[in-house]
Amino acid sequence: MKLYVDTSTKQVMVSKDPVEKTDQNGRQRTERDTGRPMWSTQVFVQDDDGGDVITITTAGEKPNVKVGQFVTVSRLEALPWATNGRNGVAFRAVEIKAAAAPAASK
Repeated sequence: MKLYVDTSTKQVMVSKDPVEKTDQNGRQRTERDTGRPMWSTQVFVQDDDGGDVITITTAGEKPNVKVGQFVTVSRLEALPWATNGRNGVAFRAVEIKAAAAPAASK
């Protein structure tokens, strides 16, 4: 079962520029099935209840986003994990891109 997170009612802002997702030897990880390079982008997600900082993994081209920029996240998936007595939630998305500029006020 896949757990998708609806971000349509949330503001998502980049809090750290995208970086290569690396393994324990410092090499960039690649997607298992496709071989596409993987990237990690830290974002701040906010709604009426508050906000959280999460790191989102994407595969393919490096996301063309920068710190302070509002973004949209396509198909954000929450991936619960547990290893060696530790646990948490990882996040993966199909795409992170700059949000459309807000319409100008008249």
